[in-house]
Amino acid sequence: MKNIIEIDQVEKVFNETQVILPLSLEIFSGEFLTILGPSGCGKTTLLRMIAGFEEPSLGVIKLNGKVINNLPPYKRDMNLVFQHYALFPHMNVEKNIQFGLKMKGVSLAEQKNRAEKAMRLTQLTEFRNRKPSQLSGGQQQRVAIARAIVNNPKVLLLDEPLGALDFKLRKDLQRELKNLQRELGITFIYVTHDQEEAMSMSDRIVVMNNGKIEQIGTPKEIYQRPASQFVASFIGENNFFTHDGKLFAVRPENIKVLKENEKNGFYNGIVRDIEFVGNLNKLFIDLIEIEQTVVVYQMPDQTSLIRNEMVHIVWNAEDEVFMY
Repeated sequence: MKNIIEIDQVEKVFNETQVILPLSLEIFSGEFLTILGPSGCGKTTLLRMIAGFEEPSLGVIKLNGKVINNLPPYKRDMNLVFQHYALFPHMNVEKNIQFGLKMKGVSLAEQKNRAEKAMRLTQLTEFRNRKPSQLSGGQQQRVAIARAIVNNPKVLLLDEPLGALDFKLRKDLQRELKNLQRELGITFIYVTHDQEEAMSMSDRIVVMNNGKIEQIGTPKEIYQRPASQFVASFIGENNFFTHDGKLFAVRPENIKVLKENEKNGFYNGIVRDIEFVGNLNKLFIDLIEIEQTVVVYQMPDQTSLIRNEMVHIVWNAEDEVFMY
C-alpha cells in the first residue's frame, strides 16, 4: 500500500518541554487513520505539525515523498476540520461551502458544481439556504466538513470534530463520516480521545501517551493484542495479573465465573456488585488470594449470581495477553 504521509523521527519542544518525543509513522493513501490518546498526550500537536500550523523541532514530514516542513498550510493540499465549526454567520450553507473556492479564484459555475456535490455527500442539499444559526450542531459540523472536502484535498485532518455533539448524534455522524471517507477515497487523519469512536471508525489506530506512540494497529489488533499495559487499560476494560514475575491481561468477557459448588477455578472471590448496563451485566469480584477486584462481563440472562456470593474464576490460556 502506498504511503501518502511519512513522518520521520519528528519531535516537538515547547518552552524547553518536549511534548512530542522522536516518533515515526507512515500514513497510507486512502486510509482512515485515528490518532488516539488521553488529553495532553501530544495527538493534536502531531496533527497540527502535519497540517503546517506547528513546525517540528526536529525530524521530517513528507507528503507524497516531498518534504513539507517549511510549507505553509494553504500549500499542503490538506484541509483541517476543528471541533468548533467557525462558520460565517452571515452566509448561508451554500455560500459557506463555496467561500474557499471563491478565494482561490475558481469560476462561479465550478464553485456551484463542487458545492452541490459536497452538499449531496454531507446530506445538506435541503439546507442550502439556511444560515448557521438555523442549523443544529450536527448540521453545522456537516457544513464544516463539506467546506473542507469541496477543495478536493489529498488529506482531510479532523481534530475531535464530534466532541461537542450529544451521544446519539455523535454515533450517527461517526457512521456518516466513515461512509463519506469510503466514497471519497481520500485519506482521513482523525484525532480523538474516545476509544469507542476510534475502534468503530478506523482502518488503523495510533495510540499515543506522553508524547510517544505506544502502538499502531487495526482496531482488532489493538484490542486483542495490546502492546503495553497503557494500551491494554486505555482501550476498553482489562484485568491484570502476574505469573512468574510476568504481567498479563485478561479481558472481562473472557473470564468465566463458577459457582462455589462447581469445580475450582484459578482464584476464589466474592461478588461485591452487579451492574446492569443494557446488553450485559458487569460483575465486580473481590479476589481473596491476591486482594484485587476483577471485572467480568456476562449476558443478563446468564447471571444467576447475587451480591456477596462466593465464586471461582477461570479463563483460557489463549486469552492471556502478556505485557512485554
